[in-house]
Amino acid sequence: MAEAHAAVAFSFAITHEGFDINYDHEVLNLVWNSGVRSWKKRLARARNGVRNGVYPAHIQSLWLISAIALGLHFAGYQAPFNLTNRVLVHLPSNTTNWQVTACFLAALVIWLSICFTMRYTLKLLLMYKGWMYESRAPGSRVSLPTMLWVAVVRVLSSWNKPGLYSFQGSLPRLPLPSVKDTMTRYLRSVRPLLDDDNYSRMERLAKEFEQSIGKKLQWYLVLKSWWSTNYVSDWWEEYVYLRGRSPLCVNSNFYGTDAIFMNLTNKQAARAANVVHLLLNFRRLIEHQELQPIMVQGMIPLCSWQYERTFNTARVPGLETDRIIHYKDSNHIVVLHKGCYYKMIIYHKGRILRPCELQVQIEEILKAKATPLDGEEHLAALTAWNRSKWAEARNTYFSRGVNHVSLRTIESAAFVLSLDDEPFEFDLERPELLDNFGKKLLHGNGYNRWFDKCFTVCVATNGRVGFNAEHTWADAPVLGHLWEYIFGDDIYGYDEAGDTKGTPEFQPPLPTRLSWDLTPCLSKIDEATVDVTKLINEVNLRILVHQEYGKGFMKKCRISPDAYIQMALQLAYYRDAGRFSLTYEASMTRLFREGRTETVRPCTIESAAWVKAMQNQSISNDERVKMLQAACDRHQLGYQDSMCGRGIDRHLFCLYVVSKYLEVDSPFLNEVLSEPWRLSTSQTPHGQTPKMDLKKHPNCISAGGGFGPVADDGYGVSYIIAGENLIFFHISAKTTCQQTDVQRFSENISQALADIRSMFEQHIKDHPKPAKSIQNGAST
Repeated sequence: MAEAHAAVAFSFAITHEGFDINYDHEVLNLVWNSGVRSWKKRLARARNGVRNGVYPAHIQSLWLISAIALGLHFAGYQAPFNLTNRVLVHLPSNTTNWQVTACFLAALVIWLSICFTMRYTLKLLLMYKGWMYESRAPGSRVSLPTMLWVAVVRVLSSWNKPGLYSFQGSLPRLPLPSVKDTMTRYLRSVRPLLDDDNYSRMERLAKEFEQSIGKKLQWYLVLKSWWSTNYVSDWWEEYVYLRGRSPLCVNSNFYGTDAIFMNLTNKQAARAANVVHLLLNFRRLIEHQELQPIMVQGMIPLCSWQYERTFNTARVPGLETDRIIHYKDSNHIVVLHKGCYYKMIIYHKGRILRPCELQVQIEEILKAKATPLDGEEHLAALTAWNRSKWAEARNTYFSRGVNHVSLRTIESAAFVLSLDDEPFEFDLERPELLDNFGKKLLHGNGYNRWFDKCFTVCVATNGRVGFNAEHTWADAPVLGHLWEYIFGDDIYGYDEAGDTKGTPEFQPPLPTRLSWDLTPCLSKIDEATVDVTKLINEVNLRILVHQEYGKGFMKKCRISPDAYIQMALQLAYYRDAGRFSLTYEASMTRLFREGRTETVRPCTIESAAWVKAMQNQSISNDERVKMLQAACDRHQLGYQDSMCGRGIDRHLFCLYVVSKYLEVDSPFLNEVLSEPWRLSTSQTPHGQTPKMDLKKHPNCISAGGGFGPVADDGYGVSYIIAGENLIFFHISAKTTCQQTDVQRFSENISQALADIRSMFEQHIKDHPKPAKSIQNGAST
């Protein structure tokens, strides 16, 4: 309680001698600086709101139009539509001052008309998605409509330098497919998975649904698509994430790794300080909207909505549904080290602490001889527990007193920093080290990651870093963008001794321990620790480093690298399981406002035919190449459809949600939504920021990241195409399933990639001319 009393900035007492006033000058100064910083942010948000509201026009253009209006009026000419005189008749008099006012008001009307004309013209142009389906094969010609569209969009999108959210008002809404189109795509996607009898049964169920209840459900979705910004995203966040009761650890959270081929420093405090400083710089760019939005091909914007909650965000458990809390500002982070929690101030007199100053603070924590309070070391296991159990414990033991204050300190922090007491190791000759690296980031020991927080940065004793991120608030590409930004500057942040550069300008405030009274809930913490230990022991992870070839050879074959790898995964899974399975690949719908993801189904009629051909020795090599080209072509079409709002699964998901609201039972939807995704895949993007110069620093690229298996009897596979001759695969599976084995599947992936390479090498040898290009549409 002494620390709680010390935190009081102002107090007074009435004594027999009068009033006794006490105050802490330092704490009041912190409060004052926090208020000033908050008001500066409010003013910046207001200014950016005006700038974004009129984008792509310039705010400064208002003064130009006002000057023109004044010149025309006092030169005896009329403004367009005689606006100046029409405004003037409603003003009190005809004096010079009022004439100037009328000119300004007329200019404002004209300026706003121009602004909104430009804005909605851009919005109409961004609705066009024909460019996505244009062939990109060498020698192919772009259609005239697309060429004209490109010219106009390029002018409008480059007319003014955009802020992070400048395009939000110009992005179109996610289109709602028709039930008929979705049924057609769905039936085609499940054909290779069903025998003739089951396929006929599914055809009948789909037809009954389309002709009966589907029409009613679709009508409600039409209304929602008109009324809401995005007819999917709010329901997706609520029902897929927030209402899920399973532990976040392994089941929902994902992780990202360090640039493993690069060792910048072996000093834990220095690496942690520099990474924290770069993260806070990234937060400042988001808050000031100075971060440039990601532009496809330099002119087509992606939605930036997910960046709003990157920092100062936590998922709070509820008995039936969780909720996301985002704090507008935070002047601290929380540091977890050897089971002890610390609050670390990150601002001084309105500025972010420099890396060398942050290093001083972190070194104080590392040097501390503190021991955890009873229950403190395993406290974070509650965040890895069943969500309803954690919510009940939170309401009972953390709703008041010192526990409430400390928990709020964690949840309101910019992020959590975990200073691990073990190294993250990597050696190509010892692949198990990289596997353990990934496991430490995916789940740690179950209680050294705060799984509810937007993300936890993990720094090892040897200076290696990684992160564990909560999935509700954003998808992996947002964290990938942030991670690339860090690596782009992190390489310049250390001196020859491995410390951060610079000298502290003052003695930074010492981190303070968080106080807890956990004795009443020790049994709950112990129960959560047992459960999370069992959970992490049931998960295995293998990180495959494929160095034989990468996208360089794939492009030589003129095949989209993503399609190439997805076909290799189909072949590997068939050899592993002896059957085809429903496969999930995440694509993005951020070409639309508040878009998140859509599902691509890589297991298609064409991919299944090619996989069977690879297992049939009687099929010629040329036939196999043609069948692979057809399979990749179909995969690319599916990816393009998903990005353009013509996917299958989000539409079916929303129809299912409406059916539950209306308490209508649909045998078709019940069966579709219960199908297991035994092979869940995702590509980690890179190259989202120009800061990362891979030609100058080829080793400055993360090994990607991964996630746990979606199905108990399936695999989770994340991959990153890290270079011309490098691919990382992160493969997870449950140890409790006898049918899955991450080591065996990694070997099957390697063999599949080798077989495809041999197939193309033989084809190139037999046919000196380049293979027919199948890379249509957007490269993923």
